[in-house]
Amino acid sequence: MNRKFMTALIMCMISILIVSGCGKEKRNKNEVVIGLDDTFVPMGFKDDKGNFVGFDIDLAKEVFKREKIKVTFQPIDWSMKETELISGNIDAIWNGYSITKDRQKKVDFTNPYLKNRQVIITLANSKIKSKNDLKGKNVGIQDGSSSLDAVNKEKSLVTSFNGKKPVLYENNNQALMDLESKRVDAVVADETLAKYYMNKRGQSKYKISNDNFGEEEYGIGVRKDDNALQNKINKQIDSMKQDGTYDKIYQKWFGTLK
Repeated sequence: MNRKFMTALIMCMISILIVSGCGKEKRNKNEVVIGLDDTFVPMGFKDDKGNFVGFDIDLAKEVFKREKIKVTFQPIDWSMKETELISGNIDAIWNGYSITKDRQKKVDFTNPYLKNRQVIITLANSKIKSKNDLKGKNVGIQDGSSSLDAVNKEKSLVTSFNGKKPVLYENNNQALMDLESKRVDAVVADETLAKYYMNKRGQSKYKISNDNFGEEEYGIGVRKDDNALQNKINKQIDSMKQDGTYDKIYQKWFGTLK
């Protein structure tokens, strides 16, 4: 390849990187871009009009309103979320993002702001109260979900289900519809999702067992050493919990006080 052409190409690439870097630096001072899976009800998703809504959306809007920083929500491939953050395409991952040891190696987390469990959901009049009561029952779970991963860790219990495996669904809404139709006896899903649907469809329709398939905490992921953004989010969420704003947002989406 022509040496002059190579030199020109390299200089062009350097110029692009410099401009791109400056653009990100300028954006970061005035705007925070949050990456999310825009189908994750009720944390962050699009409503019928295409607007971003959800518990996390409302929290983020309030945090950055108080900081007087513009916030933008960017749908991303959830499997690439850490790559999107590290590369600078987004500034934070805020979408029911569970804190795990593996993720802590890649990102810095804020303080936990919400606890979650993998819970057993039944109709209100069901006699199922624990995991042991699922033996011989039809148990519905969303295929590919963290709920399915959690249940599958208890192999002896799974083989005790009717059919020796759970009934898999494309989404939790379908699973809950089959629960209402009594085609399954129980559904295992995120507690945050369960509370949302109980709020939408009536608190007396379902019940959540005290027994569960694991507990976790949600946090907001920021780039390693982005202490400024991390501290701003921690500060404002703490403030919102103290002045009651957090509870109001929680009640809006889950129907009960935290």
